[in-house]
Amino acid sequence: MNNETTTTESTHPDSLWAELTQECLLNILTRLPLEDLWKGAMAVCKPWMEACKDPSLHKLLDLERFFESSTESTQWWSPEFGRKIDGILKSVVDWSAGSLLEIRLRHCSDHSLVYAAQRCPKLQVLSIKSSQSVSDASMVAVAENCPMLKELDISFCHEISHKSLALVGKNCPNLKILKRNFMNWLDPSQHRGIVPSEYLDALPQDGDSEAAAISKFMPGLEVLEIRFSKLTGKGLTMISEGCLNLQYLDVYGCANLTSRDISNASSSSKTLTINKPNFYIPRSVYHTERYGHWRLYDERFQTDVFRI
Repeated sequence: MNNETTTTESTHPDSLWAELTQECLLNILTRLPLEDLWKGAMAVCKPWMEACKDPSLHKLLDLERFFESSTESTQWWSPEFGRKIDGILKSVVDWSAGSLLEIRLRHCSDHSLVYAAQRCPKLQVLSIKSSQSVSDASMVAVAENCPMLKELDISFCHEISHKSLALVGKNCPNLKILKRNFMNWLDPSQHRGIVPSEYLDALPQDGDSEAAAISKFMPGLEVLEIRFSKLTGKGLTMISEGCLNLQYLDVYGCANLTSRDISNASSSSKTLTINKPNFYIPRSVYHTERYGHWRLYDERFQTDVFRI
């Protein structure tokens, strides 16, 4: 009877899984999505919990899929949600043992970003869209500690200034992709009730200063997105003349640009593709008194939406 009991226990499925070699277990865990790794595998048993913290499993932290597949919520902009994101980032940084190569998330803070930058010198991709608590303070740490950075997405991060762009450009010579998009200030109704009003009102106004920093310190850029930036034709000219390797430029929503500005920028490179600032502009934004008649809208923005 004792022999039968022993045999039964030793062949129990849970026992077999728990007795997998570390190499086999890691091979299985690498095939799991991040959510399954955290919510499922980590809860199986203590050996699995420890295996899930192996640095080889934490070279990438990608929460962007979660944000893209969900409807934006006011909770995302709360301090409580930000603390959760910070906790996730710091945990993965620790588990990676400095081997983290990509970070893609939103709503983190200076505190966790500095923590990551100081411990992950091999970081190549940093995407922190809509991080209202990230400022120049943490971008200094990124610039000084992550020289291998190739891609940076700081879209909708209003507390980051042109000074950070200059510093990142100086210290990260391999940077090829910069995404510095802004919220739609022409028609902010899509953000009202979700994004805090004070944050919407804090939209950076120094588009040309940012353009100057980009053109001077990021000459190797190949992809640049600056949607709804307030840069003018002067700023666009600086970018086209300073970033000669640029292959794609997205200036959608840049209302201060004219068709002539776009044409001049395009003429500087035969390989440059520009996503032009053609969009619907509500009449409440630009009044007829300012321009005199609607025809000027068509000339300025190359759109037929006002034509009767």
